[in-house]
Amino acid sequence: MAIVLGDNRYGKAENRLVRVDRDGDEHRITDLTVSVSLSGDMSDTHLTGANDKVLATDTQKNTVFAFARDGIGEIEDFALRLARHFVSTQGSIHAARVGIVAHPWERLQVGGRPAHHSFARSGAGTRTTRVTYDGERAWVLGGVEDLTVLNSTGSEFWGFPRDEYTTLVEVKDRILATAVSATWRYSVEEADWAKAHETALATLLDAFGGTHSQSLQQTLYAMGQAVLEAVPEIAEIRFALPNKHHFLVDLEPFGLDNPGEVFYAADRPYGLIEGTVLRDDAPPAGPAWS
Repeated sequence: MAIVLGDNRYGKAENRLVRVDRDGDEHRITDLTVSVSLSGDMSDTHLTGANDKVLATDTQKNTVFAFARDGIGEIEDFALRLARHFVSTQGSIHAARVGIVAHPWERLQVGGRPAHHSFARSGAGTRTTRVTYDGERAWVLGGVEDLTVLNSTGSEFWGFPRDEYTTLVEVKDRILATAVSATWRYSVEEADWAKAHETALATLLDAFGGTHSQSLQQTLYAMGQAVLEAVPEIAEIRFALPNKHHFLVDLEPFGLDNPGEVFYAADRPYGLIEGTVLRDDAPPAGPAWS
C-alpha cells in the first residue's frame, strides 16, 4: 500500500479591504473581504518542506491591496484580474480561486441631502463572487448572502406525512421568512456584471414576494426559474434557505385571542432547504463549484 498526496491548495483568506474613491467631492466606498486560494505543483512542499514553489500568503495579501490601488470596479472583474495574475506569474501555480464578499454601505442623508462622505452599513444582502482560473479559462460565480426576506401571508404548509412522532399542525396561512443564500454560475467569462447581478437580485425578490407558497421548496424553484429566465448569462443557481420559523403564540391562558398577530420568532432549530435550478443545456461546471 502506498500513501500519496491528494488535492491541496493554500492561500490568504479573508483579507479585509476598504477603498475610498475620492473623485470630486462625493466619496464612494468599496468594502470587501477577499480570499485567495492557489493550487499547483506543491508536492515538494508537503513531502520535503521545500518552499521554493510557494508564493507566500503574505505576498498574496499584498497583491490584493496593490491591485486595489488601480481601482476595483465590479468585484467579478477584480477577482478575474487577481486570479489571472497569480497563474500567469507563478510557474508552480496551475489554478487560482478568488472569492470576494462585498459589504454594502448606503449614503446618509444630512440636512435632507445625500452626504458627501457619510455612510451607514446596509442590511439589503451581501453581494458575492468566486472566480476560478486554470491558465486557459475562467469560471465565474455570483450571488448574494444574508438577504433576509419575509411574507406575512400567502404561505401554507399542509398535506405532509404524519406518523407517531408528528406534532406539527397543518396551516393554510403562515409567515414565510428566510435568509437567502444564493450562488449562481455564469456561462460566460465577460458580462455586464453589475446589470446581471441587479437583475438577478430584483427578479429573485419579485419571485419571492409574488409566489403563493405551499412550501419553501416551491418558492426556491420559483426564484431560480425566474432568475434563469431573466438573466441569460446565468446557467445554474443554487440556494440555501433556512426557514426562519414564526410560531403563533397561544394567548388563551390570558383570556385573549390571537387572530394571526402575535408570533414567537424561533432562531433554532430551523429547517434548511437547499436546491439547485439549472438550464437543461447548461455547460459543465468544471471546477466552479468544487
